[in-house]
Amino acid sequence: MDQTQQLAQLHAYTYEKLSHDHTGHDMAHIERVVKMARTLNEKLGGNSFVVQAAALLHDVVDEKLFTDIDQAKASVIAQMQALEVSQSEQDHIMEIISKMSFSHSLAGKQELSLEGQIVQDADWLDAIGAIGIARAIYYGARHKEKLYDPAMPPRKELDKAAYRDLSNETIINHFYEKLFKIKDMLNTAEAKAIAKERHELMLSYVTAFKADW
Repeated sequence: MDQTQQLAQLHAYTYEKLSHDHTGHDMAHIERVVKMARTLNEKLGGNSFVVQAAALLHDVVDEKLFTDIDQAKASVIAQMQALEVSQSEQDHIMEIISKMSFSHSLAGKQELSLEGQIVQDADWLDAIGAIGIARAIYYGARHKEKLYDPAMPPRKELDKAAYRDLSNETIINHFYEKLFKIKDMLNTAEAKAIAKERHELMLSYVTAFKADW
């Protein structure tokens, strides 16, 4: 099976896992991340197959979406083995998707290969800007978060457990706790250039939101 066929099968696998998602981690998100990852990779020259495969698979091991992460990872590995993805590529893909989430970065910047940096940047770019604003509201509403409370300041110095605890977060505070930080946490100059305008849009949005409140 050639790599084009392998990627098509991995797309089908991810679709099976995420097609019913209602948190903003659906196939539309996946396909935007794959597209952005390809665009970045064209300039940066990473392993195209690893970049595309990791972009396709990055949310099927996300602990926000799946309760048994060990089982989720085992399922991904079994799928790649069935598709005869090489062992070195399997290892590389699993390392990327296991380390690239924002929550992992709370304990310190994770070391990622060039391919991992590209996929992480592509994923994080989809969390900011116009689509990022919509996804933040969509995700927060799905989890019954409060929209805004002026008496509730953004949380600081979050560890992973506190970050995952949505009981004392608001949707607007999420911009301060994560989204406004992304611009300076991206890996590549190419992604940072794209992030600049998206970051400014979010700042304008939150300023206007608070003025209207």
